[in-house]
Amino acid sequence: MENIKLLNWGSYRFLYLKWHYELSLIGKCALSLLMAGVTGILAQVRIPLPFTPVPITGQLLGVLLSGAILGRFYGGLSQIFYVGLGSAGIPWFAGFKGGLPLGPTGGYLIGFIFAALFVGWITEKFVRVRFFLPQLAVMMGGVLIIYFFGAVQFSVIMKTSLPETLKLAVLPFIGVDLLKSLMAAGISSSILPPHSYNEEVDEVKFSLKA
Repeated sequence: MENIKLLNWGSYRFLYLKWHYELSLIGKCALSLLMAGVTGILAQVRIPLPFTPVPITGQLLGVLLSGAILGRFYGGLSQIFYVGLGSAGIPWFAGFKGGLPLGPTGGYLIGFIFAALFVGWITEKFVRVRFFLPQLAVMMGGVLIIYFFGAVQFSVIMKTSLPETLKLAVLPFIGVDLLKSLMAAGISSSILPPHSYNEEVDEVKFSLKA
């Protein structure tokens, strides 16, 4: 295997991964709770649309970054915290709301959990996806998962057909969600090192020596 020398920013990227993996259980859970809070803050970036009950929000950025930066388990846990505590009444859903997500937008919240798990699993397992374009593809995969869960609950609650559901719950958001995915991929590919530390399948050796 190739022996890669990490320099400057690359060293810090590797040290972040090392620090994250070596954190205590309490520390990792605290990071998950922190990212849940970030998701809650981004949820308040909200733009209502006149033709659908589904608003544009900033939550997606927090969801995708949770998976990429924290990995599968703790990224998913961050969104379990977000959805669970929000359902229990913490007003950090969009519009400073809390309570059980039983309305037409509740499916998206469930999708957040699975999207973070997916993004975290792929990013954690494969070194090759930690570059910008592969990260963008992974982020868009997470978006599709959210769309699926969101569209299913929307159609059940609103009693809409498949074309109506796509028109009201999916298609209006593709452009802005692509932008959020670009932002998430840019941030994550700048933070995550293209080198292995734990149990990556496509392992590449590393060295902190210049």
